[in-house]
Amino acid sequence: MIKLIVAITAALLASFSVQAADHFTIDSRHTFPSFEISHLGFSIQRGRFNETSGKIMLDAANGKGSIDISVNMASISTGLTELEDHLRAKDFFDVAQYPVMTFKADKLNFVGDKLVAADGTLSLHGISKPVHLTVDHFHCGMNLIKMNYTCGANAFTTIKRSEFAVDKYVPMVADDVKVLIQVEATKD
Repeated sequence: MIKLIVAITAALLASFSVQAADHFTIDSRHTFPSFEISHLGFSIQRGRFNETSGKIMLDAANGKGSIDISVNMASISTGLTELEDHLRAKDFFDVAQYPVMTFKADKLNFVGDKLVAADGTLSLHGISKPVHLTVDHFHCGMNLIKMNYTCGANAFTTIKRSEFAVDKYVPMVADDVKVLIQVEATKD
């Protein structure tokens, strides 16, 4: 009973908003960038990447922060092995030459203590372009299972894959790709 009271008290104290610059490490078991793309106009195909790592710094009190995320492109998962192999090949991601996709941002936008957007640079297939992520969910607090302070968010954007030289079959397979990211990170 004492442990439960201590855990609840710690959770209440830690659930207040981020007050100073805090550093976080991506929880790769709860972070999965994914995508949606129109396939010949018939259906929306989806996939995700299973290996993500990185660091996040949040300073909500001063409206600042940074994101430095790396995604292992070979970790793509679509539910279809043949498609995954094709996406890893030269026609698309060419993971032998470009094994990592990165997103780095140093402009985070807050409304109060809630992160609402991030502006940064997406590097994919050897090309870097500015990208704006909209955050539609953001929450920080004590994770009562792991007993550590955690922040989580859902973010999204749309990119044109042709701008990153991943243009095989455009326009039959859509140029616009919706990118969705659910992320959790634990305080260092």
